Amino acid sequence: MSLSSTKLLFFAGSAREASFNKRIARLGAQIAEANGLAATFADLGDYPMPLYDADLQALQGIPENALKFEALMKVHTGIFIASPEYNASITPLLKNALDWVSRVRIDGEEPLAVFKSRVFALGSASPGGMGGLRGVNTTRTVLELGLGALVLPDQFAVPKAAEAFEQNGHLKNREQQEKFKALIVKLARAAHVLHG
Repeated sequence: MSLSSTKLLFFAGSAREASFNKRIARLGAQIAEANGLAATFADLGDYPMPLYDADLQALQGIPENALKFEALMKVHTGIFIASPEYNASITPLLKNALDWVSRVRIDGEEPLAVFKSRVFALGSASPGGMGGLRGVNTTRTVLELGLGALVLPDQFAVPKAAEAFEQNGHLKNREQQEKFKALIVKLARAAHVLHG
């Protein structure tokens, strides 16, 4: 199966420079490229958006950065989100970005088209022992139930993330890194099946 037409987007639900989840997203893009897959790492910090407010939308329309991020999602067929856990849930930054992008309506497209026409995969990293899985579960609910997205059942977690990375950004645990690679390849194959 040739995956040459498949493009993967990797981003994290954190804008913090030292974010473990940003490191996971960056690593994912590197692994994809090393395996012949076109990949992009995006930083949500480069797309600041106001807190979603329907009155603000009515007055000012969709923020330019929400339109830009929706357009970025659109040129990729598979999307990996590294989802940090905040108080056993999704981060406000990630939820807000998804909420704004969900409001984008392009003429002739069905609502939520960018979510319904891509394949998503989820992962997380956390200093704790569970690797942020509770946050991932909330993110999955938002994507699947709220936005109609197809999310792979497999997910990737890095517990004890403060000690998990090499200096070059790779994971110290080779088996863990191979699991991440397997998820990325599965995402690319699923995206290829969906998009042809």
